[in-house]
Formats: sequence, C-alpha cells, structure tokens
Amino acid sequence: MRLVSLVLAAAATIAATSAFAEPSAKRGEKVFKKCMACHMIGTKAKPRVGPPLNGIVGAKWAHFEGFKYSKDIQKGAAAGNIWDVETLNNYLTNPKVLAPKGKMAFAGIKKDDQRADLIAFLSQFDADGNKK
Repeated sequence: MRLVSLVLAAAATIAATSAFAEPSAKRGEKVFKKCMACHMIGTKAKPRVGPPLNGIVGAKWAHFEGFKYSKDIQKGAAAGNIWDVETLNNYLTNPKVLAPKGKMAFAGIKKDDQRADLIAFLSQFDADGNKK
C-alpha cells in the first residue's frame, strides 16, 4: 500500500510540473510587472533606470544606443556576449552573478517557471517594440 501511495504521489508531482512546463508569454506579462519600475517594452518604450527591453532576446549586451550601461555590461558587450535564453535565465536568477558591479538592484526571480514565462514574454518583441 505504501508503494502505491509513493507512486501516486510521484505521478501527481510529475503531472503538476508538466502542466507548467511550456513557457507562457501571457503569464510572463504578469511577471514583467516586477520589471516595470525600471524597464519598458513596446513601441513607446523609453529608458528609465534601465534600458528598454525591446528585442532583448538574442541581442548583444549593451545594445540600446545612448543608455549608460554598467562597466560589467560594457565588458560583456566588448566580449561579444549575447542575451540568449540561457544567459537571460542566469541573469534573471541573480543579476549580480553575471554583473557583480552592475546597476541592476534587483534580487532576481527565483522560480524557474516565472523566468521561463518572462523570457517567453520578452521574446515576442522585436527591436522596435513590435510584437513578432
């Protein structure tokens, strides 16, 4: 009986996990509210404390012209770093890991599914802020 209970518990856990396995741009839009104090996205996006995030997924570091990036981000740009999904995921987990002296005063997003949803949301926007 105990084995059956363990198997059922494991199956329930797997089912619950797979329900959120597919990133959702719609859920990511809600997660983006955590970013809105410092960042904008869309056709009317302007710099705030941080740069607009239009076209961020796949962009070079420090890609927004005229924004004064931290030295860490500038060094990453000089090294040819790209904001790919893996790099964004790492940065969003804890920005200070990739940019220890960076300006971003944000503790990060600890939940894997929220980061995936946020990246799905961000990836909808091209460099001009239009949805792809």
